[in-house]
Amino acid sequence: MCCDDTLMKSWNKEFGKSAVITYDNSALELLEVDMVRLGVGDVKSYNEQDKEYGIVILGGKCSIVGEGFKFANIGKRKNVFDGAATCVYVPCNRPFKITGVKDCSIAVCKSPAEEPFEPVLVKPEDVVIKDLGKPGWQRQAHFILDERVKANLIYIGEAYVEGGQWASYPPHKHDDDNMPTEGQQEEIYYYEFDKPSGFGIQRVYTKEGEINETYTVKSGDFVEIPRGYHPFCCAPGYQNYYLWIMAGPNRGFHMTTEEGHKWLNK
Repeated sequence: MCCDDTLMKSWNKEFGKSAVITYDNSALELLEVDMVRLGVGDVKSYNEQDKEYGIVILGGKCSIVGEGFKFANIGKRKNVFDGAATCVYVPCNRPFKITGVKDCSIAVCKSPAEEPFEPVLVKPEDVVIKDLGKPGWQRQAHFILDERVKANLIYIGEAYVEGGQWASYPPHKHDDDNMPTEGQQEEIYYYEFDKPSGFGIQRVYTKEGEINETYTVKSGDFVEIPRGYHPFCCAPGYQNYYLWIMAGPNRGFHMTTEEGHKWLNK
């Protein structure tokens, strides 16, 4: 499947830039993720060719400045449980720097790109918030870098799941190019929990059975979803947050439910 035998990765939340998911260590072809933690005045520079960026501030405050744009002193929440996100879209072949204004943690999401769209600042008040699901699989979805932002492939949001609830449920997938019913998109989940002992269970599996994985995830963990169904459950007593990062030619929620569970949507 890839050079690494697991779809799960972890970030130790150390200061600096951590290249957590790359084309060399993952099953993915359209997504990479760096986790960046900066102190006051710390700087990280980016100048990777033919990639677009979705930069999500998980907590803290920073400035993001590049050729032709300057977004200074952005970021309103202390952590992922403190309101909606701030996000910056940076188009391909536009060098930029991230500077810490306060201690901050940032997900730098990358995807291949050809068309150079315009930089965009998505403020917390721009985030579209929807309550989804039914009892047993209720969650709050935040749409951040979505269809309102012109981009090549990347599409980003967040989700909040209460203890005992499932998300990405009924199980769905988005790996076939069968529009408008289903679009082809890779995905990554990044998880945090409200307490250090919090955890969840993530499945990734395909109908044909070539992927059949189940992971116990805690704060700082990632799971790659190259294809297949991917339901998640948060352990009772805890609150879960996950960042969902998608990339594909069909940006948006174009997915199909696993056949045996379609009755749950009625």
